[in-house]
Amino acid sequence: MTYFWFRRDLRLYDNAGLYHALKENDNVQTVFIFDQNILDELKDRSDPRVSFIHQEVKRLKNELVQMGSDLLVFYGKPLEIWETIINSDSDSTKVVTNEDYEPYALHRDHEIEAILNIQGGSFEKYKDHLIFAKNEILKKDGKPYTVFTPYKRKWLEKLNSYNRSKESNSYYFKSYPTAHYKRNYHVINKPSQMISLQEMNFKRTELSFPVRQASQETIKKYDVQRDFPGINGTSRLGIHYRFGTVSIREKARKSYILNQTYLSELIWRDFYAQILYHFPEVETHAFRKKYDRIPWRNDEHEFKQWCLGKTGYPLVDAGMRELNQTGYMHNRVRMVVASFLTKHLLIDWRKGEAYFAEKLLDFDLASNNGGWQWAAGCGTDAAPYFRIFNPSSQLQKFDRELEYVMKWVPEFGSPDYPQPIVDHKFARERCLETYKRAIS
Repeated sequence: MTYFWFRRDLRLYDNAGLYHALKENDNVQTVFIFDQNILDELKDRSDPRVSFIHQEVKRLKNELVQMGSDLLVFYGKPLEIWETIINSDSDSTKVVTNEDYEPYALHRDHEIEAILNIQGGSFEKYKDHLIFAKNEILKKDGKPYTVFTPYKRKWLEKLNSYNRSKESNSYYFKSYPTAHYKRNYHVINKPSQMISLQEMNFKRTELSFPVRQASQETIKKYDVQRDFPGINGTSRLGIHYRFGTVSIREKARKSYILNQTYLSELIWRDFYAQILYHFPEVETHAFRKKYDRIPWRNDEHEFKQWCLGKTGYPLVDAGMRELNQTGYMHNRVRMVVASFLTKHLLIDWRKGEAYFAEKLLDFDLASNNGGWQWAAGCGTDAAPYFRIFNPSSQLQKFDRELEYVMKWVPEFGSPDYPQPIVDHKFARERCLETYKRAIS
């Protein structure tokens, strides 16, 4: 039996692994597993990301049922579930899926591939949620890039070497025509039951999710609007990239034509993913090892005030409140709040990273880790440690009319708004002295 295993690719169209499974096999049964190893780590039993995944898996299941097939949905530990499936198959089992490059996923897949091989089965993986992955973009010496600009240059060179025209007809942007092989889905008589959130001990969130499409006008103006949090100038597609409810190839193809700055953001996704793949230690340690010597203050009261959006710096507070209430934070503001935590308060970047991982709808380990290490000055291609965002200057530059701040911090300017938790000049000098002493 051939199974296609959905993971961070929750769509039927332009799905690389699904395309190969259907093209090369008939009678393909689709599977999704709510991974208990991941879900058990979540503190919030109303975590909106679980609701989102459940919603999208249910949508997938309905689409497949309408075609006469079904999506088998499981809840448990993937290794145990696949062992059960393999043992129940009279023939050898073939599992097809799309690659995931995070350390946990690599370990999980290695274990599952091992048991399949023992049983005479096979495990096939395809690239789907990135344009270039693993060893596709390397320096001349065969080593991975650790600075973004030359990586981007090589990325574009590789892309354009296949371009036939300026209309972005690149080999790497081509969609996989999965619809051509829909006859090869496994046919069922009666659909299986869909597991509920309650059965997994979760509750449905009250948060609303961003739509799956960004307007063409938003992408066209992305380079001039993206830094201003008070306007709707970004795509808000992060959660859809994270869980694969949109095709990265389709979005890259369109952004190549509409806005090169937006395309650069997609290249950053590839860059951080290959950093995590080649340097998995960055999950828990600074990319620049000497930065692990920084004596973080880690004041718990100040960390709590930062989490609550009560630092006395309105742009920082607006960002944190937006995150807490919506699961989203504007990209420019993410840089400001991360810089503030690590450099103004000298709180370990890993604490901020973990808080974002808990709250962000679009949380992606590689990008979140890369962004936080960039802000703290300890990562690959990071902002130098002496670059310290001034939250007040950032406010004047990007939210001068206070549209963003007043939306999330309505008490700003009143006696109810707290005084700054730390003086900027003092914090800057303390940071410079602490960093310099630690990494010298």
